[in-house]
Amino acid sequence: MEKQKLFKWKHYQPAIILLNVRWYLRYNLSFRDLVEMMEERGLSIAHTTIMRWVHQYVPELDERVRHHLKSTNDSWRVDETYIKVKGKWVYLYRAVDSKGHTIDFYLSESRDKQAAKRFFKKALAFSYVSKPRVITVDKNPAYPIAIQELKEEKQMPQGIQLRKVKYLNNIVEQDHRFIKKRVYPMLGFKSLRTAKQIIARIEAMHMIKKGQTLQEEKSVQNQKEFIHRLFEIAS
Repeated sequence: MEKQKLFKWKHYQPAIILLNVRWYLRYNLSFRDLVEMMEERGLSIAHTTIMRWVHQYVPELDERVRHHLKSTNDSWRVDETYIKVKGKWVYLYRAVDSKGHTIDFYLSESRDKQAAKRFFKKALAFSYVSKPRVITVDKNPAYPIAIQELKEEKQMPQGIQLRKVKYLNNIVEQDHRFIKKRVYPMLGFKSLRTAKQIIARIEAMHMIKKGQTLQEEKSVQNQKEFIHRLFEIAS
């Protein structure tokens, strides 16, 4: 989507729009918190306007970031955590490599072999994800079955080593904290579709924060400039 079309007919500058989107994904802020913060800058913006910006621009952010990610390594750490959707707990599958770089995530209402297979297939579809040499998992019995079936389907290398070593998975368990901390103030999602969309963009911001982009933009100022370049606007 060209810049002219992306921000066409907006009453606010692209930099203001992206500032609100970036802050919402990155920090524990509600839409009304952002309204007050904009008021301090002399801008009167309705919380519903900021909400529409988030829903419109976060898919674009995730898509653009994926083209600028460094390759992950071949040592995967896989684990599940929980988030609330429609008042019920659902499973958030996540994987990072041995350096803590995010590989991918998958949201599922079930915790079984099929969910595990869908997660692995989704992760392996991205060009920046290296095929695993070793996968460290928890005690979920679905993982060995899912991995074996994927090997038989020739979607995973035959020589993958599967490990169940709890302390080696501390890195992914610690990484859950950022996602959980950001999701908690949202007080649950109304639908699985909305949850997937928002979490994907929170994960994208988390990747930028961790320096997973080819530019290794780690400082807050550089993160802002990187996002502005993605959307082809001046910082």
